[in-house]
Amino acid sequence: MSNPPAYGYVDIDADTARHASRIYWDDTAADYQAEHGEFLGDSDFCWSPEGLRESELRLLGDVAGRTVLEIGCGGAQCARWLRTQGARVVGMDLSAGQLAQARALGARTGIEVPLVQGDAVALPLADESVDLACSAFGAVPFVADSAALMREVARVLRPGGRWVFSTTHPFVWCLPDEPDEDTGLRIYHSYFDRRAYTEHDEGGRAVYTETHRTVGDRVREIVGAGLTLVDLLEPEWPAGLTATWGQWGPERGAYVPSTSIFVTRRPGAPTKDQYTPLRAQHPRVS
Repeated sequence: MSNPPAYGYVDIDADTARHASRIYWDDTAADYQAEHGEFLGDSDFCWSPEGLRESELRLLGDVAGRTVLEIGCGGAQCARWLRTQGARVVGMDLSAGQLAQARALGARTGIEVPLVQGDAVALPLADESVDLACSAFGAVPFVADSAALMREVARVLRPGGRWVFSTTHPFVWCLPDEPDEDTGLRIYHSYFDRRAYTEHDEGGRAVYTETHRTVGDRVREIVGAGLTLVDLLEPEWPAGLTATWGQWGPERGAYVPSTSIFVTRRPGAPTKDQYTPLRAQHPRVS
């Protein structure tokens, strides 16, 4: 049997996605943090390449005194910021390489948070053990079964708790990885093709995978897990931000969103602070 192509769209299973993500993020963790660390900050909560910060949006509400799980924490920048706000935080990631970066940043900043290596579709936590869960481009686009991830988060959330995550906007699946106004706005791939984008090494082993779900898929996964979708943010590109990040940039960002942020809640006990939709306060999100 011939090896698969170097890259393309294929169906993948959970083990393939898990192994590929470990390989990729272990190999690239140091380079990723070196390239994006200044933008992310050592102890800051950045939701997206558009530069939206939790300090501005407060999507998680008042975190003081609450137990927060960051899924796919990478360098744990978000977890450290949450710690400075009075939260009890656990950062979890599949990649030992990313967790090594998180430990190094923790030592450098003096802001230490507990770190756990684990799989987002099999969270190593007890039922109803956290008040809030969050993920800034972590785990959700890389697992083969994101519906299982939603069910796991719903399981560990206490009633009334929020689960907020950002990921690549589903429409971007149709477009090439180019941030410019010309090439980057040409539809070249089907929005409805849910096969994973996968890269292989010379031996045919998957070394990177990224999965796609439509907006409707995401909503059904959230609702199917017993969660309530309370908001969906689609950030506009901010004036004055000229830097590009992969396919994110000011030229294409003026026309289409590249990020989606889902704000969800587990039904049950009311929280001490209610969520307020953000459009009026923050025109950059819709």
